[in-house]
Amino acid sequence: MTLLVLSSHDVDALSSTLSPEELQLLMARVFARLSHSSNDPGISMPHRINIQMANHTALFMPARIGPPQAPEAETLPDSELATTSTLGSTAIKVVSVPQKDGNNGLPATTLVLDEVTGGIKAIVNARKLTALRNAAGSLLSTTLVGPTHPSRIVAFGAGQQVESHLDLHLRHLSSIVQCTIINRKLNERAVSLSDRLKFRYPYPAVLTEVLASDSTRPGNHPSEIEFALRHADIIICATSSTSPLFPSSWVRDGTHVILVGSYTPTMQEVDKTLILRALGGSPANATDDSKSIPNLLVDSREACLREAGELINAAVKPEQVTEIGELLPTDKDGNLSMEGYLQLLSVKRTRKPSEENFDGPVTIFKSVGVGLQDVAIANAIVDKALSLGDRKVGVSINGYDS
Repeated sequence: MTLLVLSSHDVDALSSTLSPEELQLLMARVFARLSHSSNDPGISMPHRINIQMANHTALFMPARIGPPQAPEAETLPDSELATTSTLGSTAIKVVSVPQKDGNNGLPATTLVLDEVTGGIKAIVNARKLTALRNAAGSLLSTTLVGPTHPSRIVAFGAGQQVESHLDLHLRHLSSIVQCTIINRKLNERAVSLSDRLKFRYPYPAVLTEVLASDSTRPGNHPSEIEFALRHADIIICATSSTSPLFPSSWVRDGTHVILVGSYTPTMQEVDKTLILRALGGSPANATDDSKSIPNLLVDSREACLREAGELINAAVKPEQVTEIGELLPTDKDGNLSMEGYLQLLSVKRTRKPSEENFDGPVTIFKSVGVGLQDVAIANAIVDKALSLGDRKVGVSINGYDS
């Protein structure tokens, strides 16, 4: 038996070869299956196991995506991720959450199982994969319910989540011309992130700036943050904040708000008013097309209503939210319909921007992440590594179980 080990450097190299369209499709398949999992014996996501260590809390998160019950023949042209394994995919992610905040992210590893032998097929560094799969899911939400031609994007935070979200959105949406990063302090991490984005997306194609939200900082201008938010088409929040980052009044109609930071009932990145505003329906000047768009979208209804402080604080009911997978076309067995999916994307791409950039009411996508995403992204990376043949990536340990 051969064991493949993929380091953080290997994962970076492999993930950079996956297009935003491929990653978006991967998450679409996951969310479509998830939203129909009550009748899908191939979906398994046990509750995570928490173990307290001296300086960390170790989290163990197993999950499995079985093969489609009746796989479709259609595939997305030129996409290596359009096909699904006939045996399914099983993996477990191990994450260590430190008791004190650090700048190095969370140590994370995913073990991918061999579906034939039951042994470990690959060990994958998942430090950045979690952010990548979250960003891919968020990009899908932008595609489905966000503004058609966004020009300004604002992000709170300066960690890997923000970098992955901004990178995927900037790669996928050529209409974006301004990117604003808002961090509590103008520290090295925030400045370095800004520099990396400027290198990848240089001015004048994209104007990238970084602002500090700490009002005690000398020379800080809170009005700059308010201005950025009032003109934003997409707002991304990826912090561990326990209080709202900005007031609802700073967010204009037509803005798509992505919330990926909170994962406990005590955390909240936006105020109750913004959540209720999204639940309040379409404004009077909304177009007929925008009135049909769900305003409050989640990755998992059950998980978000149990863990997301913003939704808990606003007393959101299950029937008031829509799972992202429920917006996707599926066949009778709950698998993503490729024909319907491509048609959906085509309709979205051909929509014209409305007057004064109004593109519907405020829409919100709240994500706490689901284990099926980890399985899908880890297997995609492993399959990509194995497909390279002689151009090997990673370390192969032969005879691991001999």
